[in-house]
Amino acid sequence: MTYTETYPSSATPRENWFVRSEKWLDARGKGAWIAAMVIGFIFFWPVGLALLAYMIWSKRMFSSSSRRMTRSPSFAMSRPTGNAAFDAYKADTLRRLQEEQDSFESFLERLRAAKDKSEFDAFMDERATRKDDKAEA
Repeated sequence: MTYTETYPSSATPRENWFVRSEKWLDARGKGAWIAAMVIGFIFFWPVGLALLAYMIWSKRMFSSSSRRMTRSPSFAMSRPTGNAAFDAYKADTLRRLQEEQDSFESFLERLRAAKDKSEFDAFMDERATRKDDKAEA
């Protein structure tokens, strides 16, 4: 049996173990991550330190469960509730919010472009003034 037959995905067995462990701890919440970190410190302190560093780096240490839902809204928002009226309302609200976000982002882009243009124009005016002063001197 070849390696690709045993492990059909591109992930190695070590990555699969890590990903499975991460998902298992995520399913149990922040308390499971903290317990794993404490156990890591008790048995072999570098493991606990590595878990602490990973929790801080991945923002698991300071995020609440509601924030984790905002990172992957496609799963939570795409599930139908079974209530057709509410699902239609939810879809309409999400569409409207997406439109508002798009228009706000385009407004910010126009605002940045206008600021950049005014800064560039001020730079060019200052540069022209300096050249005029040098020519007069």
